[in-house]
Amino acid sequence: MSTFPVTDATFEKEVLGADVPVLVDFWAPWCGPCRAVAPILEELSETYAGRIKIAKLNSDENPQVTARYGITAIPTLNIYSGGELVKQVVGARPKPALTTEIEAVLS
Repeated sequence: MSTFPVTDATFEKEVLGADVPVLVDFWAPWCGPCRAVAPILEELSETYAGRIKIAKLNSDENPQVTARYGITAIPTLNIYSGGELVKQVVGARPKPALTTEIEAVLS
């Protein structure tokens, strides 16, 4: 399993309708911290395969979902469970910090 893209059109089904929690990385190609956190998210998607999905939403190309959740800084990592936003992390974080955030949602 690896990260997968979501868009304004697929967000409802892929994220809010998912049967496991979904971490959504709000990012943009020009964002340095977003590029820094991307390989960490790829690793975490392998570590937590089957327990949590990790999606990427390009905030420049998908303004509806970005606005709906009030995203004003990227990277922002939102975790959704049961169709609800349950956790938000703003800014790039090291792998141990992101692992802690994911474990808190899964426990």
